[in-house]
Amino acid sequence: MDDRPPISLWFCVAENCPTSFKTTLIDALRPANISARLRDPESTGGPGLVCFAAPSEAVCDLVREASRDGTERVLAIATSRAALTHSGAWRVLQAGASDVFAWDAVDNPVGVIAARLRRWQAIDQLLQTPLVRNNLVGRSPAWLTVLRQIVEVARYTDAPILITGETGTGKELLARLVHTLDLRRSQRELIVLDCTTIVPELSGSEFFGHERGAFTGAVAARDGAFALADGGTLFLDEVGDLPPTLQAQLLRVIQEHTYKRVGSNTWQHTDFRLVCATNRDLMSDDSRVHFRRDLYYRIAGWTCHLPPLRERAADILLLARHFAQQLAPDRAAPDFDEVVQGYLLTRDYAGNIRDLKQLVARLMYRHAGPGPITLGDIPEAERGPF
Repeated sequence: MDDRPPISLWFCVAENCPTSFKTTLIDALRPANISARLRDPESTGGPGLVCFAAPSEAVCDLVREASRDGTERVLAIATSRAALTHSGAWRVLQAGASDVFAWDAVDNPVGVIAARLRRWQAIDQLLQTPLVRNNLVGRSPAWLTVLRQIVEVARYTDAPILITGETGTGKELLARLVHTLDLRRSQRELIVLDCTTIVPELSGSEFFGHERGAFTGAVAARDGAFALADGGTLFLDEVGDLPPTLQAQLLRVIQEHTYKRVGSNTWQHTDFRLVCATNRDLMSDDSRVHFRRDLYYRIAGWTCHLPPLRERAADILLLARHFAQQLAPDRAAPDFDEVVQGYLLTRDYAGNIRDLKQLVARLMYRHAGPGPITLGDIPEAERGPF
């Protein structure tokens, strides 16, 4: 009997699944300390299993319903690998399953299920910590998918991460979360470099550091980002703006974990986790991008795309209330009346979350209280039809 904490999950069987498989499943899971109950559509929550004989549209519909369009973890299990075609498995995965496999395709199917469930349980526990809940607000399916992925990659791997997304979507916040969740790196420094602000003439010193007298004005030796990030995390914001010469140099450092200070002939060793962010398509053929493909494949060990706020409608009011409370730390923040809520939900946010945060600040500045924020608190310049 497995002596680890028990796991409780729901399961359901598709119409084409043999009736006997239900008993087989329950009996097999019990020694692994996993208790399985039949799915209740009204109260289902947490991880679950969908069992089927062969992929079909009915099975995909069941997965969509059970996973709540991907917001809940669902492991889809085929009773026989003979019926689980490549295309069929992909259809089930795209319907919202977190993973798909055939019961008889692995030596220890219960071990596979237990490993997935315990990993998902650990990730969901991390998502409920104040670190995540207080800094990365949202419950929309698009946002939850991103959070689950980034939490898993940050905690369980040392992979370099490329975060993509429009301006103002929260790329730096996510990079800081990666550093904090990485148990190997979080006790050391997170070094942040904005590649749009790097002066080309000083870029070598910025990254590599320099020796005293290496150039005019170098009155003392100085550590660069590669030294400061050793043992920790290096975050390169807007990495698409990195000059071509620095791209080649960064590629070598990533590959060899060594570098030389400007003005020195001595090789230095460095070991850091690399997290990059960009609002560009680095693989575009656009001549304005000029990003090395070999470097792209080095920095994109895992790619995470942050959805724009227009794809996170369910999060707008949550974020607005969160920002309002940040601006009123010593009291309960005023809520937004229904008309203002409608305004917030229909407004265009060109600057995404940053734009929303600034708007909430302007509403709070004008609000005299008590009572909710009303239309009169909206600045005149922003009172358009809605």
